[in-house]
Amino acid sequence: MSARSCLNDVALVAIGRNEGERLRRCLQSVVAQINDVVYVDSGSTDGSLALAIRMGARVVNLDMAQPFSAARARNAGAALVVEGRQDIRYIQFVDGDCELVGGWLAEARSFLESHPGVVAVCGRRRERFPANSIYNGLCDLEWDTPIGEARAFGGDVMLRTEAFQAAGGYRGGLIAGEDPELALRLRLAGGQVWRLDVDMTLHDAAMTRFSQWWRRSARAGYAYAMGAALHGSTPERHWVRESRRAWLWGLLIPLLWLGALVAQLYGVAAAIAMLYPLQWIRLALSAKGPIKQRSASATFLVLGKFAEASGQLKFSWHRLVGQTGRLIEYK
Repeated sequence: MSARSCLNDVALVAIGRNEGERLRRCLQSVVAQINDVVYVDSGSTDGSLALAIRMGARVVNLDMAQPFSAARARNAGAALVVEGRQDIRYIQFVDGDCELVGGWLAEARSFLESHPGVVAVCGRRRERFPANSIYNGLCDLEWDTPIGEARAFGGDVMLRTEAFQAAGGYRGGLIAGEDPELALRLRLAGGQVWRLDVDMTLHDAAMTRFSQWWRRSARAGYAYAMGAALHGSTPERHWVRESRRAWLWGLLIPLLWLGALVAQLYGVAAAIAMLYPLQWIRLALSAKGPIKQRSASATFLVLGKFAEASGQLKFSWHRLVGQTGRLIEYK
């Protein structure tokens, strides 16, 4: 039996917007492996839809009258999959800027087959060009998560179709943090999420500017705030700690420092300001890798709290005025 025939009950949903060459690599890595590949496009203007059709994928062109989100795109792709194929037991989701590593689909399917309690499995996402910029390198570090049972997964994951449908799919209204939110609901329903010690995808972040990194970090802050608002009261206090850290380091401490300056309490202001280099030292010592890598990680973790706080403020404002957030893109 061929490797392709062994994956007859696996479908793949790729999502993207103006990914260009990255999308070509993504689809090229999967169309030769499985029969059912769906590409969902969120308003591309670079010919992505035509490219996907030429490469043998079925396509969904999202209605531009509704706000785009990764959650909405993945749900649309999954709906097309199950509409025509009731025999699909597993769905592999992948972002259009990622290339699937050979052998991953069979490895993931085999693991789910032999572990009936597991509803979602992911592997190691690696940055394709980690040396191109410090921001790409930080992404590669971020994705090096612990092996074994996990609390969350990212945009690249294989899910049991039955469990995905029972959970109602992704929460379509989320503009960020949709993957951990679904993982939480799957776990609350009794399923397990696992991270395998296997390479899964190569990701092309194409992040070369500080402004891109800042928007991505602000999006994380928005996701923390939204996740805590939705599930902060659950036993594991979903993203409450992350939200509080962003408020503390990104807003509260700066306000205390400013207040001390206004009150001419210069000694107090100096003591408050010292909290940041002390935090940097703590983070650098607890990080792994060579000193240059640890220093960069600590620096951007400290700076990231300001960006996250801006995302928290944005979510709070949207919630106050009843406004629906728009997708926060960094590319």
